[in-house]
Amino acid sequence: MKHLFTTAIASLLALSTFAQKSDGTTKSLVNAEKDFAKAVAKNGDKEAFLEYSLGSALVFRPNPVNVKTFYANKANSENGVSWTPNLAKVSRSGDLGFTTGPYEVDGTDKKYGQYLSIWKSENGKWKLAIDLGTESNKPLAKFTPQFIEPKDHVAPKFLNEKEVKAGKEIILTTEKTLNTLLKTHGIAAFGGFLTNDARLLFPGNEAIEGKGKIVAFYNGMVSKINLKTTGVDKAIGSDLAYTYGVATIDYKADLRESFNYVFVYEKAADASWNLIVQAFVPAER
Repeated sequence: MKHLFTTAIASLLALSTFAQKSDGTTKSLVNAEKDFAKAVAKNGDKEAFLEYSLGSALVFRPNPVNVKTFYANKANSENGVSWTPNLAKVSRSGDLGFTTGPYEVDGTDKKYGQYLSIWKSENGKWKLAIDLGTESNKPLAKFTPQFIEPKDHVAPKFLNEKEVKAGKEIILTTEKTLNTLLKTHGIAAFGGFLTNDARLLFPGNEAIEGKGKIVAFYNGMVSKINLKTTGVDKAIGSDLAYTYGVATIDYKADLRESFNYVFVYEKAADASWNLIVQAFVPAER
């Protein structure tokens, strides 16, 4: 009996490891997230998040907090949560990826929203690095799933600390330039930094997809926006990166509000860095 019990435990651990396996493909990332969702449903959010997250992972609840700190004295949520990725992409180097899509929280009054998760590969397994969700009305729009595979697999064999820092500085400089242009040219400056199929997750709204629709959304309600970057990371293969920080938004309705944000950047053919996903959640002061 003891032997059978030990074998069963070993099999479960092997199955868990396989579920999170990172092989550099977007398919493996989507599979990892689906298994993460199953783990939440079966074992509760606390156990699942601690199992599937990096030790340094940040969860936005709504302000960014280390995942271990957040769940240290927290019981499992009493309300079930379910979500489905409909956009995912992995870097060419296979070490960084993201997923996003709608989520739903059960309860007396159901809650809906959009989430963004940043994943990193650690010891051959996908682990959460960032998790953010922003509430909205029940989504009505249907998005055709886009699970974008890397065009090839390229990863530097050796990358020293200086090179890693230099890569992150490029992203910080890009976001600093964006912030400067937002001050001098207004909201229209976003147009020069968005990919054609970019996605915006903004509280109270369904996911907004497409450069034109995103710029129109900003133009319709935002007067000014100021970005204060507090963190950055980048794939070693130099084609995917993300930042996070605090955005101060002045609305045209003479109202100011602060948000935590996570931006995902993608490197274009001309070597410029453009926004593929923007996600905002109200900040608590």
